[in-house]
Amino acid sequence: MTVFRCADAATLAGDLPVATAPPADHWLLVEHDGPWGRHALTDSDLAPAAVAGLATWADLHRARVVLVRRPGAVPRREPAGRWCRVDSRPGTESVRWGTFDRDEDLLDVLADPHDGEPSTEPVYLVCTHGRHDTCCAIRGRPVAEALAGAFPGRTWECSHIGGDRFAANVVLLPHGLFYGQVPPSDVVRLATAYDDGTLDVDRLRGRSALPAPAQAAQHHARLATGDDGVDSLPVLACEPAGDGAWRVLLGGPTVVTVTVRARMVDAGRRLTCSAGGPGRFRVFDLLELT
Repeated sequence: MTVFRCADAATLAGDLPVATAPPADHWLLVEHDGPWGRHALTDSDLAPAAVAGLATWADLHRARVVLVRRPGAVPRREPAGRWCRVDSRPGTESVRWGTFDRDEDLLDVLADPHDGEPSTEPVYLVCTHGRHDTCCAIRGRPVAEALAGAFPGRTWECSHIGGDRFAANVVLLPHGLFYGQVPPSDVVRLATAYDDGTLDVDRLRGRSALPAPAQAAQHHARLATGDDGVDSLPVLACEPAGDGAWRVLLGGPTVVTVTVRARMVDAGRRLTCSAGGPGRFRVFDLLELT
């Protein structure tokens, strides 16, 4: 009997990861060796008061709380856990690190955006959350191992970040860049390019701080102009244009105007390994680029 794997099915179907980065302006990474339950924040023995406070903060600030651990699930040596607060908004990108002794201490971190030590080093996340989706563990762990071999201090396995069918999923912080369908042989190149200020357009899912239509518009503009700079083509405006269409203005030496239209596609298959039936997903068609 063949076992269904959502990432294998998506690859065979030719699903493109374009404009699929989930929304997040801010991130809080919380070191937690595991085990991680299916829903990491609520099912992983964190103190209930801390969970409630973290969830409220995430809702109010368009943020994501992600559990992280070093690749290979090696228990940390320090008694205190580490936390990392990240701002992914364009123009205000930042990373701050600190430690906590009790889960409740994380609420104090959220109360002071200037807490912790600032860092200029990027942070690399690889989703390996097998309890949420088997594909994330099967595809994610070899990618995390390969990335940690080159950048051991920057690399973390992380809990669910969305887009199981695009495993292995990688997030590059502070910019909040999502990459999907990443093989172990390619991940070091992607991280190195990011450090140098460039992107891989083919595997890029999008940037978490941008709305999906803007992610799609940047993708098409990069293909048309050949501009693969991390900070290139900033979004100046993103407005509905009627009938499911969006008009997006992108900055640069010359303003680029991109119009895309969203439509839903019936996949005819499950979109995650644990889904109960066939799903639908959204794509953006290019209507005009000037």
